[in-house]
Amino acid sequence: MEDLNSSTRTHKIIMTNRKNCTINGVKDVLTFDMHEILLETEQGMLMIKGDDLHVNRLSLEKGEVDVDGRIDSLTYSDAAGTGHKNESFLSKLFR
Repeated sequence: MEDLNSSTRTHKIIMTNRKNCTINGVKDVLTFDMHEILLETEQGMLMIKGDDLHVNRLSLEKGEVDVDGRIDSLTYSDAAGTGHKNESFLSKLFR
């Protein structure tokens, strides 16, 4: 069984037809709009790109996010020095 008191959760993505996506192991939602969603996950930063993206369900207590829309890409980036240095991460991400 999964230990709910553990500091790390299992990170899992379930996608159906590139239109619906359920993501587990989410620590935080950093930004979102209709074209991009940036999540902090147990496995690093995850950027979801697409069109007409919507965050339908968000439960940070459980670490779960549901996303709907046309999903074009999922891109991971390791969060080196996992502090709250989002500006430096974002500047690295958009180089």
